[in-house]
Amino acid sequence: MAAIVDETGRDVEEGQGRDPRHQAPMAGNHPHHLGRSGAVQKSYFPDEFKGKYYLAGDGASRDKDGYFRTWVASTTCLNVSGHRLGTMEIESALVANTKLVAEAAVVGRPDEMTGEAVVAFVVLKGQRPSGAEAKEMADELRNWVAKEIGAIAKPKDIRFGDNLPRRRPEK
Repeated sequence: MAAIVDETGRDVEEGQGRDPRHQAPMAGNHPHHLGRSGAVQKSYFPDEFKGKYYLAGDGASRDKDGYFRTWVASTTCLNVSGHRLGTMEIESALVANTKLVAEAAVVGRPDEMTGEAVVAFVVLKGQRPSGAEAKEMADELRNWVAKEIGAIAKPKDIRFGDNLPRRRPEK
C-alpha cells in the first residue's frame, strides 16, 4: 500500500504533492537495500518513519479520486545517445555488486559524442584503489552495470572516494 506523507509521517491531503513514501512492503522492488546498514539504509528508511515507510525519492501527488501520480525529478534522468536513463537505476545496479560497492551516486556530464555521459562516484567496501588497480576495478564495475542494465548505461567515468557528499533534505 502506498502513501504520500509529510516529514512527520502524516498523510498529505488530496491534490497536495510531496516526495512519496511507500509503506515498507514496496521495498521489495529494491531487495538489495533490505538488511543494509549505514547511509544506504538511512536514505531509504529514515529513522523518523520508524520503519513504516520506504522513501522512493521521486515527486508525487494524490488526486481527488485517490489515484497517485508520480514523477521523476528532471535531475534524475540522463539522455545518453537518445536513451533516457535513470540515475537511481544505475546507482542501484552499482550497489547491487555487494562484493565491492558500499555506496554510489551517478550524475551526467556533457559529452560531444553521446550528449551526456554517465559519471559514477563510488565508495568501495575495501580500500580506495589507485593506478592499475583502480582502472581494473572501474572496468569490472562498468561490465557489472552492462550486465545488470545494458551497455548504454555503462559509466564513462568512475571516480572512487572515501565518502559521498550529503545535502540537507529540502523542506
